[in-house]
Amino acid sequence: MPEPVTFPPAFLWGAATSAYQIEGAVREDGRTPSIWDTFSHTPGKTAGGEHGDIAVDHYHRYRDDVALMAELGLTAYRFSVSWPRVQPTGRGPAVQRGLDFYRRLVDELLAHGIKPAVTLYHWDLPQDLEDAGGWPERDTALRFAEYAQIVGEALGDRVEQWITLNEPWCSAFLGYGSGVHAPGRTDQVASLRAAHHLNLAHGLGTSALRAAMPARNTVAVSLNSSVIRTVSDDPADVAAARRIDDLANGVFHGPMLNGVYPETLFEATSSVTDWSYVLDGDLQLINQPLDALGLNYYTPSLVSASESAPSGPRADGHGNSSYSPWPGADDVMFHQTPGDRTEMGWTIDPTGLHELIMRYASLAPGLPLYVTENGAAYDDKPDPEGRVHDPERIAYLHGHLSAVRRAIADGADVRGYYLWSLMDNFEWAYGYGKRFGAVYVDYSTLARTPKSSALWYGQAARSGELPPVTTE
Repeated sequence: MPEPVTFPPAFLWGAATSAYQIEGAVREDGRTPSIWDTFSHTPGKTAGGEHGDIAVDHYHRYRDDVALMAELGLTAYRFSVSWPRVQPTGRGPAVQRGLDFYRRLVDELLAHGIKPAVTLYHWDLPQDLEDAGGWPERDTALRFAEYAQIVGEALGDRVEQWITLNEPWCSAFLGYGSGVHAPGRTDQVASLRAAHHLNLAHGLGTSALRAAMPARNTVAVSLNSSVIRTVSDDPADVAAARRIDDLANGVFHGPMLNGVYPETLFEATSSVTDWSYVLDGDLQLINQPLDALGLNYYTPSLVSASESAPSGPRADGHGNSSYSPWPGADDVMFHQTPGDRTEMGWTIDPTGLHELIMRYASLAPGLPLYVTENGAAYDDKPDPEGRVHDPERIAYLHGHLSAVRRAIADGADVRGYYLWSLMDNFEWAYGYGKRFGAVYVDYSTLARTPKSSALWYGQAARSGELPPVTTE
């Protein structure tokens, strides 16, 4: 019999969602369009032209959803606030009806003993701010700080765990570089400008939150830092991996954790931009002390220099755009990693999560870590009795949670895990075709059915120990 995999008593067992993917109600109570409303309603941008107008109607069903979380045994819930629901033009006073939804949601969570964790930005920039230039413009970072103060003042008395940005890499490089995410722009200079101003927004937002909230509250950021591996130890492949590591990871953790951009990043992108938009004092503003760091992980990346790449279509590791999200590294080749894959085509490799956690335990010693997203999409379907069995997801969760526990044993201060996602939802450009949820959603009726993985995860949350992997 294998040794049981047990977790510390205070470990948080959570699930995560984002506003545009689940809320719906896009025109109610003063909400105006975000860049994802615009993008998803643009022909050809999402699978089947699908959008989040209704999504899974969490805006009207949140009480039932919270009750379901409590029934499953979750101890934490990470959700994002819709910026245009709170501040429709991205500037000026808040719409109280929008804030009231989040007040009610937080109260409902607390009444059920579930710890709320608020993410301020999960990709839904108000369209008005994009019309004024979006993240490539410095003013957007200033507007974000005002928005952070508004939400911090409204919810800071009841919410202790705060996250400024979710996956700024996607916002900058998929939104403004490859164009496969909203707003769908394909400008490498704009993508690097956006990265810097997202960093600045994080720093200014962190300061704004701390000024608006009780000192007991914590502020973090969620990074989808990549685990970069090389095809070989050839110096050219190692150099290629360094360029991708700078663009995927160092461009954010460098300024946020250490107040510096990697010099190798400047060198690799010198033909793209002169970085003149990094003004004196910016790095000090960005480098605010953090109370925790969120890590999102799905799959590792395997890269090589172009000379050792196989012939055939070039892969960029993210989406199908012919435009690269890797400024200054267009010639780096991405390869399929070996192993079983999810419905996203992503290789299942829990060792990458352990590697990621240990890297940040070393880069930021003493900083508490959370896995703020981890999960898998599978082609889940109800059986004739209406039950949804997903043994593949159970095996995925067991493997990745075991990797988290190994990291804790190796000295990493990991304090919680947020399963992506609580329920099936709008999966961005993939529409509704990819199901990441532990809870199945029938999109014709919006009925929720916990999958077998949800019951398995709930058992782990209640006991603090991973149940056996079953094929039932």
